[in-house]
Amino acid sequence: MPGKFEAPRGGARRNPQPGSRQSQPRRSGNQPPRSGDSYHSRRKKSPIIPILLILLVVTLLLTAGFAAWKLLGSRSGNTPADPTQSTGGGLSTQATQPPTETTTEPPTETTMPEPEHVVATATVSATGDMLMHKPIITAAYNNGSYNFDFIFKYLKSYSEKTDYAVANLETTLAGSAKPYQGYPYFNCPDEIVTAAKDAGFDMFLTANNHSFDTGKDGYLRTLEVIQEAGMDTLGTMASAEDPKYAIKDINGIRIGIFCYTYETSDGTGSVPYLNGLPMNGLGYENLNCYLPSDPSRMYSEVEQYLAEMEEAGVEATIMFIHWGPQEYALTQPAAHVAIAQKLCDLGIDVIIGGHPHVVQPMDLLTSTVDPEHKTVCLYSMGNAVSNQRLGNLTSVTTAHTEDGVWISVTFSKYSDGTVYVDSVDLIPTWVYLNREYVILPLDYEKVDEWGSLYNINDSTVNAAKASYNRTMALVGDGLTACQYYLAEARDAREAAYLAAVQPAA
Repeated sequence: MPGKFEAPRGGARRNPQPGSRQSQPRRSGNQPPRSGDSYHSRRKKSPIIPILLILLVVTLLLTAGFAAWKLLGSRSGNTPADPTQSTGGGLSTQATQPPTETTTEPPTETTMPEPEHVVATATVSATGDMLMHKPIITAAYNNGSYNFDFIFKYLKSYSEKTDYAVANLETTLAGSAKPYQGYPYFNCPDEIVTAAKDAGFDMFLTANNHSFDTGKDGYLRTLEVIQEAGMDTLGTMASAEDPKYAIKDINGIRIGIFCYTYETSDGTGSVPYLNGLPMNGLGYENLNCYLPSDPSRMYSEVEQYLAEMEEAGVEATIMFIHWGPQEYALTQPAAHVAIAQKLCDLGIDVIIGGHPHVVQPMDLLTSTVDPEHKTVCLYSMGNAVSNQRLGNLTSVTTAHTEDGVWISVTFSKYSDGTVYVDSVDLIPTWVYLNREYVILPLDYEKVDEWGSLYNINDSTVNAAKASYNRTMALVGDGLTACQYYLAEARDAREAAYLAAVQPAA
């Protein structure tokens, strides 16, 4: 094998004896003999030198290979273990540099903002005049006490579900110190408040032409009874310091509510007149009222109150108005139209009227100051409950005094904080008389169930249908116009909100 030295058999002799014969290398026939080229005359060469040369070459090759392998390993990130480093987890004998890491930033993702959307809604519902005639009081009497629950037994399912329910209380609560009676000077037992409260009502409008029927004591006691029952009052005040309007936070939406009534003084005195009676002992600071011949004072007050409401964070407004003096007209007088337009110009969002004792049309008003502002206006809600029936009044030749409405207005707040009148709905009502005076909600979606729901026969169902038709003939067109506009406005703003966050094409 290469690099292995084998001694000749028999042992090597460094100084062979003279005369011994060694075989001579064979010469080719044309190779001349070399001078002194005989075994005895040549010095034998040592094999150690070639072996050392071979070992040197092998060592160099191994060293070069190791260096190349280490270089390649460092470039690929797989540096071989340094023999000077501890491999048993002990301390290193020399510092090592940590490998450099190359990081790659993730691609940036574009997240589009969420479009503005509805975050809260508030629905305010109202019904018309609760004109508490003596036959209604008599119907509520039983065994020495009064109970008016029958009035609301079918309306209750609606008044309990709405966010805030309002009715116009057209009577006083002077207690038994005054006789319980109806027209012309109304006084009703306190139990009417209990019944309304139990039915889910939140507020009584107390400013109307019958508010002073039992004098100052009855005027003030009416406020006490209602407020002690946990209900709100609006339009009449016990003192000059009491608020002239209400601000209700309903589901996070701040709604400002007014109530005004007409008065009949000559405008020169210090006290208003209601139902022909001067409000002696009280004054204009105790009543929100206007003079039909000159409503300018009301406009100034409303403008001032709106500014105060805005400062208090009010986001929407409703005005209830008991306007007069005309009654039983099926269309709104021009004077009422002018007042409504001025209130729209001042910025009121919703106007709901009462006093005519019949339903009057709806309208969608446009501000002459800001054409972008619209006002939903129902000129009269009619009677919620009364004894004004066909045949009872010489001045009435139709059954319209038996009709009323349940109107609901919904406000929506968007995530950018803006509040809009979102929708309006209306259900006609009818006062059904069968010893008791009962408000029947004429929800036409349930028309086939009216007989079983209200326990009435076919003849009475037909009378209810006639009431429904009377009311819808008056309010139908205006209601449709309001609903159509509000729906289009809702669709338009939501489309604009969505377009605002869409990526550019």
